[in-house]
Amino acid sequence: MPALPDYLRVSDSIISDTRSGRLKPGDKLPSIAELCELHRVSASTIRQVFIRLEALGVIDRHQGKGVYVTDPATWLRKP
Repeated sequence: MPALPDYLRVSDSIISDTRSGRLKPGDKLPSIAELCELHRVSASTIRQVFIRLEALGVIDRHQGKGVYVTDPATWLRKP
């Protein structure tokens, strides 16, 4: 089975951290540079991660201020 693309692996990790409570609504995500170092990926990969997570409603991006976790109740489906 082929490995998951990096942008999916990283975004799934952030989603998992949100679901588990390690990341809470309103938490600011690390900078692009910090996420690159943490996940050993390029800045363009992190930009893809942000695009995906924003489309899913997991984060809100505010230019010049940062990237923040949204309330999971707004995007998580109940089982």
